[in-house]
Parts: sequence; structure tokens; C-alpha cells
Amino acid sequence: MDMDLKGTIEQMETGEQDAALTALQSYNTEMNHCFTFSKEDERDRELLGGLVLGFLDRELQPSCQLACLETVRILSRDKHCLEPFTSRSAMSTLARYAGIAVVSTATPARSQPVEGQVEGEEGEGDEAAEVPSEEVKEASPPSENSDQELIVESLKSISNILLHNETGQAVAADLQLIKGVAERLKQCHDPTWIHEVRFFDLRITFLLTALRMDVRAQLVQELHGISLLGNQLDATLGLCWPDTLETARAGLEVGEQLPPLSRQQTELTMEILKILFNITFDTSRHKVDEEEAAEYRHLGALLRHCLMSHADGEERTEEFHSHTVNLLGNLPLPCLDVLLVPKVQQGSIEYMGVNMDAVNMLLEFMEKILDRGCKLRETLLPSLSLLTESARIHRETRKFLRSKVLPPLRDVTNKPEVGSALRNKLVRIMTSIDTDVKDCAAEFLFVLCKESVSRFIKYTGYGNAAGLLAARGLLRGGRDSGIYSEDEESDTEEYREAKAHINPITGVVEEEQPNPMEGMTEEQKELEAMKLVHMFDRLSRNNLIQPMQLGMDGKMREISPEELANSDSEEEA
Repeated sequence: MDMDLKGTIEQMETGEQDAALTALQSYNTEMNHCFTFSKEDERDRELLGGLVLGFLDRELQPSCQLACLETVRILSRDKHCLEPFTSRSAMSTLARYAGIAVVSTATPARSQPVEGQVEGEEGEGDEAAEVPSEEVKEASPPSENSDQELIVESLKSISNILLHNETGQAVAADLQLIKGVAERLKQCHDPTWIHEVRFFDLRITFLLTALRMDVRAQLVQELHGISLLGNQLDATLGLCWPDTLETARAGLEVGEQLPPLSRQQTELTMEILKILFNITFDTSRHKVDEEEAAEYRHLGALLRHCLMSHADGEERTEEFHSHTVNLLGNLPLPCLDVLLVPKVQQGSIEYMGVNMDAVNMLLEFMEKILDRGCKLRETLLPSLSLLTESARIHRETRKFLRSKVLPPLRDVTNKPEVGSALRNKLVRIMTSIDTDVKDCAAEFLFVLCKESVSRFIKYTGYGNAAGLLAARGLLRGGRDSGIYSEDEESDTEEYREAKAHINPITGVVEEEQPNPMEGMTEEQKELEAMKLVHMFDRLSRNNLIQPMQLGMDGKMREISPEELANSDSEEEA
């Protein structure tokens, strides 16, 4: 392998195009599936990278251009040897071949590849055409697939550089590559571009918005990224709009079952969803004006369609829906009503006259993740949080979810955490060791109970509910400050009959236990009580437990040693 690399370098150093082409093609064939590289050859690989970039600045045959760009793609996989590719000139060269370069000064456009003109065309453009400062030349689709091969290889190389190298990220931002990509994204309805060009345009956009906050802001504000990517999503899914916020798949009859998305559609859609997540990450945390709200509601309608669509295969569908749910969680809360907009059709799930297909899909998705039980923080929290906020602000959504999750209580013989119903599963994770997971599950059930303490305890038991109630200062009972409609009677006959015998701590009717102090004299009882006091005192002094008491604000507070001493002296008195 070492000799192959050195031999390739020797052929490149001759400067002869034919010799270089033969050497590079051989090297590329040998290394095409190589993703790990030896440390000993690092300097040679960097030297080869520099030589290849030098060739790319010359006028070359298309086959030699392609071989050079394939070599750059292979070499850029090695994150330790990216120095030749992260300079401004190197990134500019790759951007020109990728068709996403932005001309920053008035320069002749002769003899160098530019957007949509990726090979040096001899005999054309002898008159130097000047391009104004920071103009993005529209990327017109090349007429032959070989031209698009050059674009794809360049885009792959830029993706590798952005993924592995901070300097490369900074240079890409400085060169305004996002503008060039955005210009081509506008051509989302043009069928000439092949899938790989579309995919790697989106991949570069994703990497830039994930790694550079300045690019993220630029895409949103200057390049109207939400609208741009919404159009991209619309085109990828092949949608039509029967009504303002109602989508349908073009060519299908109303109510007809949606066919699964193709692999390519799914790949593109997931990249778009990830980019949109990056650029809307803080949207739910600030107020939006009327124009922005309309834009987000339009996006919400697209996401509803994603939620109701399926990919090719269950695992792929779950990943697709996961990205959709993550993005829905970024939308401003008032815009989530778009999930309920579609008219009720034959086969729809109707509740209170509203189409609940999307909400039901979210609930089923959440339960599927809950059943799997792994990585709950990453996978469960987004869907659970989304359902909680939807239920909090939309009465119909809350009532529908409550009918599914907290139906009228009939079984009072099993603990709330025991069983296979969705309520049982959620109550079980209310005692999870992951604080965020247990808090989110408790919050969801609390909202479905209209933030009523007595109803919350009824469905979960006081022991399971105590954590949320303590955090909210509601251990004395009552209701939190949420705005809900008047309570409706929901107690079943079975519950009313058993209510007086239910242990509020466990939430179930328990068999009567024998009195452990039966048969003891008063002196024996007092002696046992003092033993217990001394044990607690010893644990407290050794800092193994912290004595607490319920304050007037409904929250637990520490009892100081002085207060304990005073209480002991009062007892003795």
C-alpha cells in the first residue's frame, strides 16, 4: 500500500495528465472502500492531496477531473490529514466543482469551473465576464450525468471536511457556501438533478447549520430557510393542497391510503427535517408574529403529512417519525392546532367532531417507544413533551388523550403501576432513575387530570405522585394554575363502592393487616416508639437521612437540629 501511494505521488509530480489519470484511477480503485488509514503515511497523503488540488486548478479532461475529485473524497475521510483541503483556496476549488461557489469579488469567469459549468471548457468564454460582488450564479443543471458525477464527488468531499474539521467549517461559512447551496435548493421541482446531488446539498446544509450558529441564523433570516426547506419538503413528498392547511399526495383520491415513501424520498425528507430542526431549535421559546405563525402553521401541515406517512420498513418508518416528532416539538405551541385541522374523512378517528388521526399516531408512536424501554431520554421525551403541551392548550386533544390513557377507573385491586395498560406503563416510569423521564411522565398524566391533585392521586397513588406534588408545592392538595373547563364526574360505580377502602398511598384496596401493637401495654408501646425515635436520630446525626416537614407553602423543608431538639423537649414536657 505504501508503494502504491508513493508511486501515485511520483506520477502526479510529473505533471502529465495521462500518467496522473492512470495512477489516480489505480489508487482510487484500491482505496475506494478504505475508511481507516495508517499513521505512517499521513505526510504522503497530505502531499498527494496538495498535488491533486493543484491539478484541479488546471484545465483537465473530464475523466481526469473525476479521478482527482474521487481521490480528494477518499483522502478527506482521514480527519488527521485534512490540512491541504481546509485552506480558502482549496475549499473554493471544491465549491466551484460542486456548483455552490459564491463569487466574492469581480473576477473573470474564464477557465475555472463555476456553478453548473464544472469543467474547463476550452475555446469558450475567451472574453472575461465579470461577476459582481457576492453574486450567486444560478446553478443550471448540467446536460450530462458525467457532469453531475463531478458535483457529487465534490459535495462528498466538502461533507467529509465539514464533519471532521473546525477550520474547514469556518472557511465554508466565510465563503458563504450556504448561499450557493440555497440557490440550488430553490430548483427542487427541477427533475434534472440526480438524487445524490440533492442529498448531499442537504447534507452540507445540515452540517453547516448544526455546527455554525452564524450559518443557522443566515439561513433563517437572509435566505428564508423555513420557507425554502418547506418547499423542498413539499416537492420531495409530491404534495398537493386541497385546502390552505390540508395536504394530500398528488395523484391519489381523497381518503385513499398513502403508499410508502421510496427509499430516496425518505432519505431526502429526513435530511430536510434535521435541517429544519436545527434552524427552529429556539422557536418555541419566543413569541412569533402573525407572518411567522402562518409560516410555522404551513410547516406544521407538512409535518402532519409526514406523521401520517410511512417509509419502506418499520425501522425506517420509526426513524422518520422520530425526526418528525422532534421538529413538531420546536413549533410555537399555538401552531400545534394545525394537527387537528383536516376534515373528518371515512376511516378517520373522530372525537368531539375533530379529526384525531395525527394525535392518535403520536400516542401510538409514544407507546411503541415506551414498550421498547431503551434510551428513553432521547426517544420518549420528545413525543411525551409534545403530547403534554398539545393537551395543555387544546381541550379536544386533552379529552381524547384522557379517554385513551386515563379511562374511567374500574380496577382498584391492582396498584397503578401494575398492568399492561398505557396508564400502568406511564406510572411505572414515574419512579425512573432518570429525573427528566419521570418528571415528563408525571407532567403528562397531571395535565390529563387537569392539574387536579385529588384526581392525579386517584390514578397514580400518592406515593408515585409525591415527587411532582412536592416540586409544585401541592403536597397539601388543591390544583395548579392551569386553565381548564369545569370538572366532569368520571367515577365508576366500582370506584365509588371501593373508594372508602382505598389506600391513598398505593392507590388500591388492600387487605386489612394485623395490628403489630395488639396485646402490648402502653409502656411497651412507648418503649417501641422511643426506639424508633432514637434510630431516626442516629441516622440523622450520621447524615444518612435528612428530617423534613411540610411547610405552609406546600413544599418540603429541612428540619434543623435545633427544631428537632425543641420538639424532643416539648415531647418530654
